Amino acid sequence: MIESVDEHFVRQVTSWTSEPDGADDPDGDRAAESLEVLWAYFDAQVQSRHLDFAARWLQEQGEGFYTIGSAGHESNAAVAMALRPTDPALLHYRSGGFFAARARQVPASTPIADVLRGLMAVADDPISGGRHKVFGHPAYGIIPQTSTIGSHLPRAVGLAFSICRAAALGVTPRWPADSVVVTSFGDASANHSTTVGALNAAAWCTHQGLPVPLLIVCEDNGIGISTKSPPGWMEHALARYPGIRYARVDGAEPETTLATARDVAAAVRAERRPAILHLKTVRYMGHAGSDAELAYRSRTEIVRDYARDPLLATARCLVRRQLATPTGILERYEATRAEVMSQARALLGGKRLGDAAQVMAPIAFPPAATIPPPRRPLDAPAPDGEPAATLAQAINAALADVLAERAEAVVFGEDVAAKGGVYGITRGLSKRFGSGRVFDTILDEQSILGAALGAALSGLLPIPEIQYLAYLHNAEDQLRGEAAGLAFFSNGQFRNGLVVRIAGLAYQRGFGGHFHNDNSVAVLRDIPGVVIAVASHPAEAGDLLRTCVALARDEGRVCVFLEPIALYHTRDLHRPGDSQWTVPRSGAPVSAGGGAFGRVSLHGSGPDLLIVTFGNGLPMSLRVAGRLAEQSIHCTVLDLRWLAPLPAADVVAEARLFARVLVVDETRRAGGVSEAVVAVLNDNGYQGRVARVNSDDSFIPLGPAADAVLLSEPQILAAARSLCAEPPSTPLVERNAT
Repeated sequence: MIESVDEHFVRQVTSWTSEPDGADDPDGDRAAESLEVLWAYFDAQVQSRHLDFAARWLQEQGEGFYTIGSAGHESNAAVAMALRPTDPALLHYRSGGFFAARARQVPASTPIADVLRGLMAVADDPISGGRHKVFGHPAYGIIPQTSTIGSHLPRAVGLAFSICRAAALGVTPRWPADSVVVTSFGDASANHSTTVGALNAAAWCTHQGLPVPLLIVCEDNGIGISTKSPPGWMEHALARYPGIRYARVDGAEPETTLATARDVAAAVRAERRPAILHLKTVRYMGHAGSDAELAYRSRTEIVRDYARDPLLATARCLVRRQLATPTGILERYEATRAEVMSQARALLGGKRLGDAAQVMAPIAFPPAATIPPPRRPLDAPAPDGEPAATLAQAINAALADVLAERAEAVVFGEDVAAKGGVYGITRGLSKRFGSGRVFDTILDEQSILGAALGAALSGLLPIPEIQYLAYLHNAEDQLRGEAAGLAFFSNGQFRNGLVVRIAGLAYQRGFGGHFHNDNSVAVLRDIPGVVIAVASHPAEAGDLLRTCVALARDEGRVCVFLEPIALYHTRDLHRPGDSQWTVPRSGAPVSAGGGAFGRVSLHGSGPDLLIVTFGNGLPMSLRVAGRLAEQSIHCTVLDLRWLAPLPAADVVAEARLFARVLVVDETRRAGGVSEAVVAVLNDNGYQGRVARVNSDDSFIPLGPAADAVLLSEPQILAAARSLCAEPPSTPLVERNAT
């Protein structure tokens, strides 16, 4: 048997007489810390350690569900003590010492109960409401993270950048203007592309003289689950970023750690430049409760690490400085154990979330508006006597309106400023509103979305652009794990409302291939709580964008505004010069409810066939409907407009008026939108005939070969004719009865 770290601590302190074991003082000539500081440091460390022990005990009782601990990392308490409770923190999952020390800075805090409730997944957990064990609390300035691979670092960079940007724009930030943002991660995560990208983005900003007050803490225990970090690698990797201060300290040297953390934090606050604190730590009790550490580490190696216990180091310091006796240390240690276990026992049997509605409450959508869906005739008249605007121009005008109306709105992305975007969507906005509000970013989608997440937390209203849908996929976790997850894991106490504009979908002529014609939105549609709008006609694009902006600002929603590239500069629908894919530049609404959340729009009023579509499918379906009318088959075309949440109520209500429904879906047959539409109809008992047409399950090739795999108008026409040739399986519901 290997002596536990708990037994080792007690035995070592008990063995001390007037002087702890070991003659050397690792802190050397460092000026002595005060009694108050050292006891506060020790208390935070001990509290974190005993909460780790309690986590294992709770699991044994069937009352605990999380055993990734902070044992060996408790020296991160020094970082909290070097900062203010108003400095926002995005923490590594082994930051128990930081959490305890930060809570001590806040009156009436209850850190032991806070952590225990999280471990037990009880509904009164003050941060997640019983959804996950995370280090977070609004009163402590700690923003919850579930990341294990550094995916919270782009948000941390964005928050540090945006606190300064908000102040410069005259927008009152959520955090004090002189705040330092602190974020922590493990040495294994330092190798992840997300972490490297975030550190690179911080250095890129600093190189340009942009303020980024960010304290980056690498808690280096030398091992990631079972994979060891090569000796010297972390020092080499972390010290190389230009413009970022680097400091290394051993967490087993308490006074040096406390002083170094203070020095680095003070430098970041004063200089508004990022710094990396490389904190050497050790890991006890394996990666988590299920980790059999002896499978990959020797007994000698495990026991040797006990000598680097940060709790023992602080205890030695207290005794050496004659600020405490060994007996006093043990009494403090055991008193904390008793307090933690007393609270753990008192919380047994706590109420947990009991149904789906309770679990999903922070990300649930409000009811859709009840106004009638807007309707356009199939052959809408061209704008008369007024300049006509395309989809691109309508979006540009809407962005200009949002920037003019909301001082906190910022637009950014690759090439959006001077160039005005690849397709001119943001043309003129930087000149009109200034480079502080419309600006170019680094070429890294993770950094763009991270900047947006941080901007939202700072009080800004971010409208980032992802240049192409295919470019999103290497950064999609910023939306899934970070953006959408924040409200869920904070029980709605933290939100990051933003509107991500994405140019996407297919049918782009003369330029394209897979990376510029991506027709897959499945990766977005399955993210809980995310809103996805697709602008098809310029008459509706502005209202849809404004609705997304309102959802982001007023409800903290994460919205994706998907823009069909092929329709950006389209003007005509049926024939050259008809201008039916434009809108008067005045932007006058076609009908009431043009951008109502969760509502479809309708085109035409034919009773024979309902065509359900979106995006590029809308103009294709309208043209097909015109050809069918020549054959006395009269259609209504339903534009979904919202792909998440799918406007199920409208789809079902309209489908009940028809004996036949054709779903026209430009995305792939497997994993496409049509699967969800057909499922909604089936789940709601639709009795008519349903068919669907899709693009093939293929990447999109370059040039004319794309036509072989993309949905075409002849395919839509053939499917509609086939469906209408079959006798109806059920009579129509009378329209005047609904």
